[in-house]
Amino acid sequence: MTKARRLASSVAINGMLILGGFLTVIPLLWMVSASLMPAGEATAFPPRLLPSRVTFEHYYDLFARLDLGKALFSSAVISIVSTLCSLLFSSMAGYAFAKLRWGGRDRVFAFLVAALAIPAQVTMLPLFLMLKSMGLVNTYVGAMIPFLATIFGIFLVRQFMLSVPDDLIAAARMDGANEWQIYWSIILPLARPVLATLAIFTFMSAWNDFMWPLIILTDDDRYTLPVAVANLLGEHVQDLELMMASSVLTIIPVLAVFVILQKQYIAGLMAGSVKG
Repeated sequence: MTKARRLASSVAINGMLILGGFLTVIPLLWMVSASLMPAGEATAFPPRLLPSRVTFEHYYDLFARLDLGKALFSSAVISIVSTLCSLLFSSMAGYAFAKLRWGGRDRVFAFLVAALAIPAQVTMLPLFLMLKSMGLVNTYVGAMIPFLATIFGIFLVRQFMLSVPDDLIAAARMDGANEWQIYWSIILPLARPVLATLAIFTFMSAWNDFMWPLIILTDDDRYTLPVAVANLLGEHVQDLELMMASSVLTIIPVLAVFVILQKQYIAGLMAGSVKG
């Protein structure tokens, strides 16, 4: 391939990537712009891209008049605690499936992987009945249960830990380290990239989930942000600027988590690409 053809190919690929990124980010930017417009301006014709006057009145209404702060608190508690518990339980289970030898290990793991094919909606009714018998309906604990340890998280961590050399663990055992010290001091630091990936997925799943909180939480004061925003649609469907403000409020924590963990997340992707 000549130098000119390589240059043309590079320009075409980068141009397509820039165009794709531009088309992806435009709706998000307009959502932020519309949330800062005065009432009625987002639905004006011809459509406006930028607000004629920046105002934060819709964000003020969400917290002061519509009391969305409680929903934000509920979502934050459920998502953060679920993510931390998922990292702990999934990493311990993944380590046990990858590096510890116990009877029936492979059969149990094969059963778990097969269970991935079952849609989550199928398990909601039996899970709800179980939690109802335990008195966990309309509690934060009940809302967290599906995210505390997922099969996908165990599978993800287990596949990563298979790449950890057995000699490293054997050397630690010879030095007198017990299984907890090996897991906490050696395995967890090595698994930071995959744990960052799992943290992003778990936080996004718990934060954006609509169906399970709607089923398990019956008190309006404990509704999560997606459920509370959906309730606004009936009463404020004409207030487009208000709905855009609530949407911005919903995506900011997810973006913040991704920005904080993106270095480890990209490191995990690059490590996987090198091994492949």
